[in-house]
Amino acid sequence: MKHIIWDWNGTLFHDIDAVVGATNEVFRPYGVGAFDADGFRAAYTRPIWVAYERILGRALEEGEWERLDQAFHDHYHRLMISCVLAEDALHCLSTWAERGRTQSLLSMWAHDRLVLKAAELGIDRYFSRIDGLSNGAPGGGKAEHMVAHIESLAVNPSDVLVIGDSLDDAHAAEHVGATAVLYTGGMTSRADLRASGLPVVDTLAEAFDHAR
Repeated sequence: MKHIIWDWNGTLFHDIDAVVGATNEVFRPYGVGAFDADGFRAAYTRPIWVAYERILGRALEEGEWERLDQAFHDHYHRLMISCVLAEDALHCLSTWAERGRTQSLLSMWAHDRLVLKAAELGIDRYFSRIDGLSNGAPGGGKAEHMVAHIESLAVNPSDVLVIGDSLDDAHAAEHVGATAVLYTGGMTSRADLRASGLPVVDTLAEAFDHAR
């Protein structure tokens, strides 16, 4: 592989506790019992509004998704302050750069926040490109954004490894013809990741081995 495309939330950025905590805050007024990480992973899917309907056991009402999504992000941005990079993340990023290979960051998180957080954590220098969500409805799929990201990099998709924590990352990689490795540290259950038929790893170091 010549290039790695990293996912952010749940992959490089170990934020599962903030995600679960924010979700619990959002659904507390609905009388939904608090999730732990495994319980949340059992309910999680994308698009995220489908996960919310699964949690509530009903279809969302008009305008309800937007209110829930705003509430989630309000809580998440408060809770994520204490989150850090995943174990092995910095080692993987620096090692790949030292080998003269390229890597980039593609996330469905807000672009401006993504750029600032990567800089705050001192890792922005490792990426040839950082792309977050600049417009459009949040919570949707990643495939179309992967197409634009790949095109901007001018790399052959067959030379690209996508490392992410969700089936959405897998689908996006497949959509462009790239290879994917799925990491268990994020929001998707191991069982769901394994059902994809793709390699599933418990550490970023193991994922990184697939690039080598």
